[in-house]
Amino acid sequence: MTEKTVKFVKMKDGDKEDYLLLRELEKPYLSMTPDRIIDELKRQGNVSLEGYQITRLDHGLQSGTRAFRDGADLDWVVGALLHDIGDGLAPQNHDRMSAEVIRPFVREEVSWVVEHHGIFQMIYYAHHYGWDKNARDKFKDNIYFKSCSDFCERWDQSCFDPNYEPESIEFFEPMIREVFNRKAYDPNVIKSKEVIGLP
Repeated sequence: MTEKTVKFVKMKDGDKEDYLLLRELEKPYLSMTPDRIIDELKRQGNVSLEGYQITRLDHGLQSGTRAFRDGADLDWVVGALLHDIGDGLAPQNHDRMSAEVIRPFVREEVSWVVEHHGIFQMIYYAHHYGWDKNARDKFKDNIYFKSCSDFCERWDQSCFDPNYEPESIEFFEPMIREVFNRKAYDPNVIKSKEVIGLP
């Protein structure tokens, strides 16, 4: 921990010198974001999805692997790999939390799909609970509807197979580092309102 500190105890009392110091001291922490993502993925290898035949890590690796083997671009591969990264801390809204983790670094289409995949997945099981399996239809006019539907069909609902051999976490580490070392919210990356779709 650094010996340098701000002068204020209330943020509103901070001056330019304080905030320039904080910005400088934040840089090493921000640069370690890929390491924290990788650590969280590894942690998910020790936590099983109750009742499923594989761990959370296995599910993410299968999803990312399917995307990669389908020829998806980097944003899709990392989005698929991390689409459930929020599950450990926010199981009731893991889709939104996962989207917020990747949103500053991937194009809008991918973060939107990750954010909404939970409701789109309901098409496969909601009727067993007496819920509306077509709840996703409220997004039918959204430009990313088909991308999310395809994502769930190809790279999410099919990734609970103990016999499917995914790539290792080490295989994906360079991809994670490349994405999370991008400048956050770079408009050249975010590409707002562009539909590329799945390969």
